[in-house]
Amino acid sequence: MEVIYEDNHIIIVNKQSGEIVQGDKTGDRPLSEIVKDYIKEKYHKPGAVFLGVVHRLDRPVSGLVIFARTSKALPRLNKMFVEGEVHKTYWAIVKNTPREPEGTLTHWLVRNEKQNKSYAYDSEKPNAKKAILKYRTIGHSDNYTLLEVQLMTGRHHQIRCQLAALGCPIKGDLKYGAPRSNPDGSISLLSRKVEFIHPVSKEKISVEAPVPDDNLWQNIKKTVK
Repeated sequence: MEVIYEDNHIIIVNKQSGEIVQGDKTGDRPLSEIVKDYIKEKYHKPGAVFLGVVHRLDRPVSGLVIFARTSKALPRLNKMFVEGEVHKTYWAIVKNTPREPEGTLTHWLVRNEKQNKSYAYDSEKPNAKKAILKYRTIGHSDNYTLLEVQLMTGRHHQIRCQLAALGCPIKGDLKYGAPRSNPDGSISLLSRKVEFIHPVSKEKISVEAPVPDDNLWQNIKKTVK
């Protein structure tokens, strides 16, 4: 586990693809439990360790995850996420290049629970939730394009679904139209940067995740302007 930022009230870690943030029906050990063990050992804490989950990343996604270390920080962080005060920037490697180098995507997403998939529509539908993101093209390789994405809303599979609707499925994301999977089961989506005002100290926090250590990620990073 890689800790990117830590203080008395929050801890931000770099999630690896394949890890789950919180326990689910798979029974696999979640990142939240690994972080608890880290805190317990580092600070020699007796008994149960408090850790609040304030947001999640999909299992095949890597990058920054914020946890609350105190009961004081947890409701404040929850409120900040709901009110859009935590600014999240993602990097996505996609198969096709968007026609416009940058833009804002607005869709209405309908979630299918059985398929664990969301569907994007250009107009409002029953049970749909409005989804907005901004993207810009920041890099290229021979076969792929690197997009920087800023989420304006937080919906189920939002980036994956909206980029697929744009005609630019994320590399490795079979569920949303990628032609083949990545060898390690990941999708090429990284929670790259988070910025927010600390819920207790009121200082500005701005942290970045390292780019995954594989050839495509490392080579396409070199083209970022």
